[in-house]
Amino acid sequence: MDDARRAHTDRVIAAALRDRQSRDAGYREQALKLFPWICGRCRREFTRDNLRQLTVHHKDHNHDNNPADGSNWELLCLYCHDNEHARELDAEAARAAGVDDRQALHDRATARPFSGLMDLLGQGKHKPAGSED
Repeated sequence: MDDARRAHTDRVIAAALRDRQSRDAGYREQALKLFPWICGRCRREFTRDNLRQLTVHHKDHNHDNNPADGSNWELLCLYCHDNEHARELDAEAARAAGVDDRQALHDRATARPFSGLMDLLGQGKHKPAGSED
């Protein structure tokens, strides 16, 4: 790639980044005025000191869909926001692999990993540490 073309590409990328930051700042400020400073998932409360850790999540994942009433936004802490996007990526990967992600979610939600624990404890196979015989 020649220097002129590289410079043009760099300018286009820089402009796109500036536009995104400007757009993000606009809806973030709106959301912070509309909603209490609480994570919509973990319910952690935020103050001016740690407000930078509270993000705006687009419910439909479209960053250009920013209605003034905030109906497409929810405030999430950094951790819950990352988790939300990771869940979306997991669901996309499951769909691509042909897995019914609704069934997988149901299986995880109804799993009973300790269902046989009482039987094991009742048979004396596993005694708590420090218990007497």
